[in-house]
Amino acid sequence: MANVAVVILNYNGAQFLEQFLPSVIEHSQVAEVIIVDNASTDSSLKFLKGNYPDLRLIQFEENLGYTGGYNAAINQLDHDYCVLLNSDIEVTSNWIEPVVDYMEKNPDVAACQPKILDYNDKEKFEYAGASGGFIDTMGFPYCRGRVFDTLETDKGQYDNIAAITWATGACMFVRTTDFKKAGGFDVDFFAHMEEIDLCWRFRLMGRSLFCIPESRVYHVGGGTLNKINPRKTYLNFRNNLSLLFKNESSFNLLWKLPLKFGLDWAGAIKLGLSQSWGHSWAVLKAQVDFLIMLPKNMKKRKRINRTHVSKTQNSSFLLPYQYFVKGKNTFDKLHQKP
Repeated sequence: MANVAVVILNYNGAQFLEQFLPSVIEHSQVAEVIIVDNASTDSSLKFLKGNYPDLRLIQFEENLGYTGGYNAAINQLDHDYCVLLNSDIEVTSNWIEPVVDYMEKNPDVAACQPKILDYNDKEKFEYAGASGGFIDTMGFPYCRGRVFDTLETDKGQYDNIAAITWATGACMFVRTTDFKKAGGFDVDFFAHMEEIDLCWRFRLMGRSLFCIPESRVYHVGGGTLNKINPRKTYLNFRNNLSLLFKNESSFNLLWKLPLKFGLDWAGAIKLGLSQSWGHSWAVLKAQVDFLIMLPKNMKKRKRINRTHVSKTQNSSFLLPYQYFVKGKNTFDKLHQKP
């Protein structure tokens, strides 16, 4: 079998390491398990050194975020495949083999993901990835099994291997050479949507992505930054604008960017009414900071390999309209033939 590294990025996640690391080690005998610590200040290091002294540990002196932490770690590795695994995930037996086997047989595949189910409600798909990610024409993400906050019950309806638009960063199998060739994650994203940006660049390179549901894991979710935190809202909205600006064609940006700003304003009002006005302020701050970042993002845009831009297709519909106006709240309804 190919040389595989399971890379767990940790920041003050001692409770998750204690809870989930034993099962990862038990079910990952075909891989090397590596912990990457982002300058934790809790008992993470004490736990690891006391209970797993032989486990490979990469330590950073500052919190580099999800993006910087994984970039710095993977640059030190030469495994054929790296599995980027959140610390709050319970894996199952045979979770690595079917994915790596598929990638070995399909050299055009840059990244894959398993089926992601909710650890706290194991019949439901989990928000961060479900059974494979997609984006609409404006860059709004959704999944097989999850559209906005609607989570479907897993009835085997998405158990087929499928080409996807993005693979979740909660559990991403990536070909190491492709990760490095694409330049890794955009460190300015820090966290949230960085995997969608990376996967868009993979597709622009002519590489493909798949969900392999034979592999199944359970994700707690929100372990690092809870959804009620306005900081998460800020990162999601700012990074969504950046990924659209960096990867979309110049012609489409002329009309998509102004429309995206308007849609985000509508989202800010909705968040203010349904949650708190702190989320509304987070959206507006995200837009301001995106504008400040435009010169830097323009340079990044120019460096992106666009060899296969004509073949890179996202979903043609506008997700907020389909979901909030037409009531299409599942993947099958969004993609049903007229």
